[in-house]
Amino acid sequence: MSLGSVAVLVVIVLLAGYAVQLYNALVRLKHGVTKAWSNIDVLLRQRHDELPKLVETCRQYMQHERNTLEAVVAARSAVARAREQGDVAALGRAESGLRAGLGQLFAVAENYPQLRANESFQHLQARITGLENGIADRRELYNEAVNLNNVRIEQFPDVLLARLFAFRSAELLQFSEAEKSDVDLKQLFG
Repeated sequence: MSLGSVAVLVVIVLLAGYAVQLYNALVRLKHGVTKAWSNIDVLLRQRHDELPKLVETCRQYMQHERNTLEAVVAARSAVARAREQGDVAALGRAESGLRAGLGQLFAVAENYPQLRANESFQHLQARITGLENGIADRRELYNEAVNLNNVRIEQFPDVLLARLFAFRSAELLQFSEAEKSDVDLKQLFG
């Protein structure tokens, strides 16, 4: 073998090694997005299971707040549909509606001292609030994983392998602008 042949062979081996390293990094990012989504999904399922208990507890006390309770139930169904379909954009919209409905429900509950004093209501309110905080934290981690994935599959030379092996960008989980804005207390208690 000539020195030129050895040099070409070394370059080919180095390029192949580099390509394998890039591919493995893209696979790790893709699975990082999947794992982050699974972490959100666990909390969404737990909250989904707690909401009927909360609505039933409230229904016993809040005879005149049927619309508020029905809005929470409808929003819960919308979140479940979006989650089952894996539609991140629809989930973001449905989550905004559910969070608004829960905010309204908890605000209206302030008008019912017996309900607020109910141990089951207090437990469910604390549990759902904890789940909401967990979802917010995990949403941040998910969006970071999505961002890392999306940036990497668009960078050169990663984009070449990403296109060759059909790596796809993922969608950020975003809530509506109303979700991010300050709560209008006058509207809640008016």
